[in-house]
Amino acid sequence: MKQGSIVHNISVLTASATMLMLAGCGSSSSDNTQAESTTQQSVNNTADTSTSSSSNSTSDTSSNTSTSGTSTDNSGDTSGSTDSSDDVDNGTAATSGSTDGVLCDYFYNEFNDSASVQATSNADWNCTGSARTLTANGIPDHQTGTFPNPGNPNTISETSVSISYSLTPTKTETTSTLGGPRGATGYVLNGVKIDANTAGSCDDSGNDCSLVGNTGNWSIEALGQTSFDFGTDDNNAHVQPDGSYHYHGMPEGFVTLRGGSDSTMTLIGWAADGFPIYARYGYSDADDAQSALKVITGSYQLVENVSSNRPSTSVYALGTFAQDWEYVAGSGDLDECNGRFGVTPEFPEGIYHYYATDSYPYFQRCVKGEL
Repeated sequence: MKQGSIVHNISVLTASATMLMLAGCGSSSSDNTQAESTTQQSVNNTADTSTSSSSNSTSDTSSNTSTSGTSTDNSGDTSGSTDSSDDVDNGTAATSGSTDGVLCDYFYNEFNDSASVQATSNADWNCTGSARTLTANGIPDHQTGTFPNPGNPNTISETSVSISYSLTPTKTETTSTLGGPRGATGYVLNGVKIDANTAGSCDDSGNDCSLVGNTGNWSIEALGQTSFDFGTDDNNAHVQPDGSYHYHGMPEGFVTLRGGSDSTMTLIGWAADGFPIYARYGYSDADDAQSALKVITGSYQLVENVSSNRPSTSVYALGTFAQDWEYVAGSGDLDECNGRFGVTPEFPEGIYHYYATDSYPYFQRCVKGEL
């Protein structure tokens, strides 16, 4: 069935310092030189001057306001698109251990009249042999915020997307960290990539920070903090210098297009290892499709013992850096890659699957399956 719908150093500045423009996101690894180098931005260290957009988390320090200067409409009223909120039929897995039969002929090709897009969004998923393939142009199919904006100087443009994932994903006991130069952790059905880390970092003093390059020991988060502005919109997304619009957290506009609500599990994409990705809601008993749906939470908590080498928490509150978070098994519903094994509407016999969550880490930073 064809279906529509459906990422300078800075110093402590005086109050009169001039704000420059930036954009940097991708890998949180300090040993990778981020290819997203762009105009750099000076940022005031005081949290009350930041306008960074954040995820809708209720379990961390993030705010629910949109980025200053960003106008975002998540109504999903993209001109010409088909709203699939009714009668969504994703199919059911043909055999156990395979994702074949689920969204194997997903196709979307509609003009997006969002002011900062004005281009056709195209995504074509197919299942052939042992592979699930995607050909897309990276243009979102929903309304976006304003780009460029004060925190992100880049313009949304087409990028060539051509990937192939296994139809028979195999879970392992190891994890593979992805993002930035290591490749996307997955793609949302609309062909927009998931790249949750940033290229921003600070040195131990906190006086020397950069929103590109990953040269410091402390990796800056795009969401859930108020000290740095990455120019994300209400879809928890922004734009890389090559024009790639990409998600750091819950893709709200797309979830709306897919009819996401507290009454259904919403499959929104595929991870790099071939396992499915769901948004926000899952069964309260992972093995019982008759159990009530609930908001699924990640299992990361703020560290209790703050490193003496960390920049001062009086300047950068806990949660500003990736190193401020630690995985605590059992503290939430998911493992360290924001996944779990359980039944879903498309996989009634159970499958390992990931979640986009309102709590940290928002989107998975690693995968558990073979690559």
